[in-house]
Amino acid sequence: MGVSHRGRGRSPRVTSGGDDWWKHPVWRWHLICKAGVSEFRSAIGGEAVNRLGRIIRSVQAFGRELSGRPGESIAPQTTPGIGLALGGGFARGIAHVGVLKVLEEENIPISYVAGTSVGALIGAAYCSGVPVPELEQIAARVRFKHFARWTLSRFGFASNQRMIGFLNSVLKVKTFEELRIPLAVTATDFSTGEGAVFHSGPLVDPVRASCAYPGMFLPVKIRGRLLVDGMLAHAVPSTPLREMGADRVLSVHLKSNWATSDGPRHLFDVIGQCFSIAQEMNCAVWKQASDLVIEPNVTGYKYDDFEHHAAMVRAGETATRAALPEIRKWLTLEPARAAMPRTTLPQSAPLPAD
Repeated sequence: MGVSHRGRGRSPRVTSGGDDWWKHPVWRWHLICKAGVSEFRSAIGGEAVNRLGRIIRSVQAFGRELSGRPGESIAPQTTPGIGLALGGGFARGIAHVGVLKVLEEENIPISYVAGTSVGALIGAAYCSGVPVPELEQIAARVRFKHFARWTLSRFGFASNQRMIGFLNSVLKVKTFEELRIPLAVTATDFSTGEGAVFHSGPLVDPVRASCAYPGMFLPVKIRGRLLVDGMLAHAVPSTPLREMGADRVLSVHLKSNWATSDGPRHLFDVIGQCFSIAQEMNCAVWKQASDLVIEPNVTGYKYDDFEHHAAMVRAGETATRAALPEIRKWLTLEPARAAMPRTTLPQSAPLPAD
């Protein structure tokens, strides 16, 4: 059977015979619009109409979600979307594992994660599906040599090229899109000083860039840009979490003191102490975007004190348990807060990275 049109608004004309005339899309549409659903059901069978009805209802529900119409089968939000901001700190970042351990034990749901430097590394591993006990095992065996190789360059003294193999062996997935929890990884454009925030694409190079501490590690080139440690633009990446949609932001800040009363041990202590001072003097932006700040006590641990992993995990646990009463208050989202428009926060030199 064939079908031809005889003019706008007129019924299609049958041009040949056959038992499958109803399968032609023009006749299907004609029967729905002109003859009505009941005739269409009798012509082609109830199951086809049921399938069509399910498709139509799905599209209608999707449209309601996009339009945000009140009162149309949209479940109210009962808990806030909690974002976890993990700051940098080299080996001291092992304290982040203790933070994650307590949050999991207490069933605190984390909807978003953002990481800077070692926070990006641990955040990427956790969001990829690495369980906390495995993170503890990795922290127990990792050393500086596993992701760094000494070199001589005008950009620094070490390359983190070895981190490629390390990350590939640790991460359960290869791209941001495959992560079980949405993740933001921060870096800093070496030429402009602007922040770069990665949300999509391959994971390894953004994490490497976020860990490229200036003066120590060589920059990482991504899409023609030389990128260095994200801590210069986002010492604690709370603002990216707000941009991702987090209702509450829990920030983990690893205060560090690179120099002791005896003075710096070497050039890296000098560089690190200078950056630490600058970060403390310019912490207003990320603190304003945070609802609660956790500061594990990692005082006295050096940037390469990986052998003290167990003590630093405990420091993260202790600080997080002290904050639990406040965090538990978030688990019932206040209707008034949910209805309030999101506050526009100061931006920290944004740079589209994705």
